[in-house]
Amino acid sequence: MAASRLSTFRLPWDNPIVLTDKFRHILSLFPQDFVFAFAYGSGAFQQHGQKSTEGNVVDLVLVVDDAETFHRLNLQHNWKHYSSMKYLGPHTLASFQEHWGARVYFNTLVPYRYGLLKYGVVSSSSLIADLLDWEWLYISGRLHKPVMPLILPDANHPIRSALQNNLHNAMHTALLLLPDVFHEETLYETLAGLSYTGDFRMSFGEDRNKVKNIVKPQLEKFRELYASFWPGLAAYADYNHSTGRCEQDTSPSARIFHLNLLPKKIQQTIVHEWNRDGRWQDVEDVFRAAAHDTECPELVKEAVQKTVNTSSWTQSLKNIPSAGLVKTVRYGFAKINKMWKSLKKNQQTD
Repeated sequence: MAASRLSTFRLPWDNPIVLTDKFRHILSLFPQDFVFAFAYGSGAFQQHGQKSTEGNVVDLVLVVDDAETFHRLNLQHNWKHYSSMKYLGPHTLASFQEHWGARVYFNTLVPYRYGLLKYGVVSSSSLIADLLDWEWLYISGRLHKPVMPLILPDANHPIRSALQNNLHNAMHTALLLLPDVFHEETLYETLAGLSYTGDFRMSFGEDRNKVKNIVKPQLEKFRELYASFWPGLAAYADYNHSTGRCEQDTSPSARIFHLNLLPKKIQQTIVHEWNRDGRWQDVEDVFRAAAHDTECPELVKEAVQKTVNTSSWTQSLKNIPSAGLVKTVRYGFAKINKMWKSLKKNQQTD
């Protein structure tokens, strides 16, 4: 997208917000101006079955242009936030961040005035790669769901167009996974679930109702996030605002339209899997054949699963040394306890 156009559109979450004392205090803890920063999860938004966000760990993502500079300054201000990896110095911390897992460095279970927080640091270049191409479908997946913006990127920063492109990617992917008629809530659950598809933690250590619990209390926020995309999809899909009913064209020509607009990593995985029998076909031939195949939604789902599975494993392994053994065990037990509570609640309601 040309720079001249970057300043002409507004992001779906660009409406002015007033930060609470809690989030103003959180931002004051850190030493550097950020390119972009947001909070997400149960510490930012009330989820279904929860009375409030109070007492929940606050999850943050901090986007910086220079990871090494950030870690050097943050070590000076917040030495105790880090595990023993801090003794390796900011250069090693930045290298570890930029070359392993999903390119995010997490400090977790950090105590602050209002409770505990977990924050991930990612460079703007890595974030843009994830938003545009779904290289890891990690932070990009967080941004398929409503987030609480704390600091927005400047009007001409390329992250802005990448954020918009990421939501386009999600819509095209979700429509390929859905039938010809569906309800908007099903769409939002599909969109919210993309980054959990193939995540091993959803089988062990996460609330089984996580996606539904995210969507149900935030329907209006999901509408706001994706409303601007419906006019551009008018030739292929329609959304009835009054009933919430969605209809789409699932013909081969419509599927080819969506396949051609998927992020690069997903396209590459589809082509690779299609050619596993040894018969090499190029992208155009694969998409034409896949569009006529009744298993097209499954092909797309498998490509998403493979991307998420790889990044979730490698990032989880990466989080062990960055968090430290004690915090890793504490965090893991908290997740497992949450999962058991969810299972018990489901059994009681069955």
